[in-house]
Amino acid sequence: MSLRLRLALFGVGLVALALLVFGLLLYALLARGVNGNQDDALRTRAQQAVASLNATAQIAPTAPVAPEDLRTSTDVFVEVFDRDWAPVYSTGEPVVTPNGVRAGFTTDGGFRLYVAAFDRGHVVTGQSTKVPQSSLSGILAFLVIAGIAGLIAGLIASWVVAGRALAPLKRVAVTADEIGRTRDFARRLAVNGARDEVGLLAASFNGMLGRLQDAFDSQRQFVSDASHELRTPLTTIQGNAGLLASRKVPEEVRRAAAEDVAKEGARMARLVDRLLTLASADSGLGLTLAPLDLKSLVDEVCRQASLSHPDRTVSVDATAARVDGDDDALRQLLWILLDNAFRFAAANVDVTLSTQDGWARLLVADDGPGVPSEHRERIFERFYRVEGSRVGSHPGLGLSIAQWIVGQHRGRIVAGDARLGGAAFLVDLPLLPLLRAS
Repeated sequence: MSLRLRLALFGVGLVALALLVFGLLLYALLARGVNGNQDDALRTRAQQAVASLNATAQIAPTAPVAPEDLRTSTDVFVEVFDRDWAPVYSTGEPVVTPNGVRAGFTTDGGFRLYVAAFDRGHVVTGQSTKVPQSSLSGILAFLVIAGIAGLIAGLIASWVVAGRALAPLKRVAVTADEIGRTRDFARRLAVNGARDEVGLLAASFNGMLGRLQDAFDSQRQFVSDASHELRTPLTTIQGNAGLLASRKVPEEVRRAAAEDVAKEGARMARLVDRLLTLASADSGLGLTLAPLDLKSLVDEVCRQASLSHPDRTVSVDATAARVDGDDDALRQLLWILLDNAFRFAAANVDVTLSTQDGWARLLVADDGPGVPSEHRERIFERFYRVEGSRVGSHPGLGLSIAQWIVGQHRGRIVAGDARLGGAAFLVDLPLLPLLRAS
């Protein structure tokens, strides 16, 4: 069942409920009025008869000239009884004698009766109960016919209104289907400017399309750059592997080729590892944080880095700092910053860990060419490289991973100038409450 039909039936249901309540109230009101009119007519006729009888000297039994047949007549009839309830006069036949009622209204034998007493007897006026029933039957028939007509009109109106209300939603659905089929995320829904529900839906849908377009373009660029970065070491490995497979290669060339294979293999392994980290980040995977000693981690990683880069001087100045963090992720963060510093440093790399205003502040600086100010925001984008001073064959994934790790730790990372003259990367991580309070 379509939404339009459901809305139309819902509208008809509401109309039917309204008509039912209205009809019941109107029928009850009219029924009360019809019965009241009959009682008023009987009372008035009885009062007129009593007044006429009081003006008469005596009451003698009299036969009516043309008595009505009360079994078929619907007119008001009048009967006069003496004090002993013996019939004296009647405008109809057979005579209807009230059963046990000596004054007021009663219903007896299909008649509505009114009994009025006077000094010489009783006057009874009556009328068949079919009279109000006939009137009410006509009213009920009118209400049923009018109700059916109202339901049909309500169904048509609900169908038309539902169609007009759902037309914008249908256009949204058709447009969304076309966008999904063609992947034309640059397309947008027409917004009529009205701040109704449909306008808000179109605006929200356009916002979602904008985010999808950004994600799609970013993913497409990511795949393109990743394939390019993987192709370079693979080409080098394939070329050197073919060279090593040849028997007519000097030992020096063979050794150099083997070193190139090992170097490019390690580079490709780092690239794949970072791509997997980014894939985990994109999938919404979060890090599990636990209290750890950041100073011990910094000292250990810097010691390993200085051993692997004997041609660089690594200076470390670390104070005690405890944070909530992921040990492996923070190690990866520091290695990324150190690798970046070693890649561009002329000779020296400084690592400083301090605490300030509830933050553990990690600073990694080098004496290389530095990062131009206009690039300091974009260097955290995937595969972004600074043209000119800081160039190289690195894929440009490390800093984007570093930014994700810092974000997972509810921290911040910025790039700036180092006192050594090169680049400096500052990472702030929130201290544990106990250390912060001390």
